Amino acid sequence: MSFFDSLLRWLGLKSSPPAGKPRSGKPRRRRRRIGHVYLAPLRRRNGHHANKRPCENDSANDESPQRPYRFARFGGYGGYLDLSRDVDPGRLARFGLPELSTPSDIADWLEVPGGRLAWLVHRFDDGGRAAHVAQAHYHYTWLKKRSGGYRLVEAPKPKLKEVQRKILREILDRIPLSDAAHGFVPGRSIVSNARQHVGQQVIVKFDLENFYANVSFSRVVAIFRSVGYSRDAAIWLGRLTTALPPDGLATPGGDRSVLSPYLSRHLPQGAPTSPALANLSCYSLDVRLSGMARAFGAAYTRYADDLTFSGDQHLIDSLNVFIPLVTKIVRSERFVVHRGKRKVVRDNQRQRVTGVVVNERVNVCRKDYDRLKAILTNCVRHGASTQNREQRADFAAHLRGRISHVQSLNPDRGQKLQAIYDRIDWQR
Repeated sequence: MSFFDSLLRWLGLKSSPPAGKPRSGKPRRRRRRIGHVYLAPLRRRNGHHANKRPCENDSANDESPQRPYRFARFGGYGGYLDLSRDVDPGRLARFGLPELSTPSDIADWLEVPGGRLAWLVHRFDDGGRAAHVAQAHYHYTWLKKRSGGYRLVEAPKPKLKEVQRKILREILDRIPLSDAAHGFVPGRSIVSNARQHVGQQVIVKFDLENFYANVSFSRVVAIFRSVGYSRDAAIWLGRLTTALPPDGLATPGGDRSVLSPYLSRHLPQGAPTSPALANLSCYSLDVRLSGMARAFGAAYTRYADDLTFSGDQHLIDSLNVFIPLVTKIVRSERFVVHRGKRKVVRDNQRQRVTGVVVNERVNVCRKDYDRLKAILTNCVRHGASTQNREQRADFAAHLRGRISHVQSLNPDRGQKLQAIYDRIDWQR
């Protein structure tokens, strides 16, 4: 025994066994080297590797006492996360919203089993998306835009649509919107939107590009958090109301570049909850643009993705400053202005706001009126079937809706169209 080993024994310390010799009768486990990095062997705890993440769809883990509630998120070495404690009951009560803290609360409120709720949000699928189109909860349709390119319409299937309708009725419809929003708002319409701009010297119009696709999942979660929901409840409600296209989704002509706006989780165009969530996501944008418009003596309204400003000579003289400021505010709110659709219309031209003429009063465009009158007249002369070129299932209801629109803008013209409609023989 060496002097050093004797000294360690006298101090009550044990000396390390020589390298390569067994310790406690077990062979020494050597570290593996990858380049210049050494990887220590994994230690086992309770029969499992300590750094192995438990399987999310393991039913035993769902009922494990380690979880604060079912479907709680695993936080690595720290165990499971409890993201349900930061609910704000007072704020929820102020808006008259149901108090939901955990995924189980949401499942009970929706009256669906917890497993079905997890299935609806693709809880156990890689990346939270369907592996292929057949497993997705949406129907996908590509529509060609008038300005070029394609738009993806994502219509929810019946089970998810029913869930989204309840979220719309009992949560989203109870959250107040800005006064500037007129699209998809009860009591407001394209007519109320247009009335704010009647008789102005200039109208400035902007269009937001890829409006629904630019409303991200994180923004939707922030909306639910802002009204008092816990982090986990907001995440699950956000997943129920956003979409992610499945792998292998077919594109027009095989062009995969058209998918670029939809690659991250976003609001699906076609879901009943999307218009309300889009309006709520624009609350800060509306407040900022309304304040800026007042500074220039102008009026501001928004109908979905159409931004409209109107004013007098002061606004005309300030357009070189006004337009860049609007673009800057829109960009800072994480939206994109479609430069090809920006318009400045003076009062010596036909001023139209969301399809309504506003030069002197709200009115129907003469060209649109003449076209509808010609269709109704041909229905009387040749039969309604000859005019249903788009093969609408209820052509009569379609015509009645167009006549009602004209009546809301110009009652005299609407009455003339109604008189022609009453003469149509629907048996022909």
